[in-house]
Amino acid sequence: MRQQAVWELRPPTVIGQFHTLFFGSVRMFFLGVLGFAVYGNEALHFSCDPDKREINLFCYNQFRPITPQVFWALQLVTVLIPGAVFHLYAACKSIDQEEILQRSVYTVFYIISVLLRIILEVVAFWLQSHLFGFQVNPVYMCDTSSLGRKVSITKCMVPEHFEKTIFLSAMYTFTVITIALCVAEIFEILCRRLGFLPST
Repeated sequence: MRQQAVWELRPPTVIGQFHTLFFGSVRMFFLGVLGFAVYGNEALHFSCDPDKREINLFCYNQFRPITPQVFWALQLVTVLIPGAVFHLYAACKSIDQEEILQRSVYTVFYIISVLLRIILEVVAFWLQSHLFGFQVNPVYMCDTSSLGRKVSITKCMVPEHFEKTIFLSAMYTFTVITIALCVAEIFEILCRRLGFLPST
């Protein structure tokens, strides 16, 4: 019974299972391991002219309103919520994979959970583009007028900007891939319901 319950919590489609593998392993590993390596000591190496601790800290907070690791971790958790809610509901109702694809009400609920994942990924993509842009420049011009300094613009050096640009591009790519997988999963569900594909 325990093994059957675990089976029931798996996505009902092949693409959904691949999405879970891709989302759960590759994306989280990339963020957890490489993300820490690229962004872990960014605040310590972020330096401005003049190189004073209070100016460095003020400008870094302006440069990074939210750290990328925190943003992407929140993105991953948020995107997991719709699927987790559906699978919790399925577990409580003892719904198996075949029932999700055979009974219209369960199919609709599952498709809604996938659509919510797509919406959350699109919102995260939009927020990421506004918070971090698509490229990390080596120099950041910081507005320090609120500190009461005579010179209101301070030049700051961004460490390892090229690595960060590559990592940023990779995170955009992961978001696009997961959106594409979600769309493909909906098409797979519809094809199975219409009989174009054999049911699992």
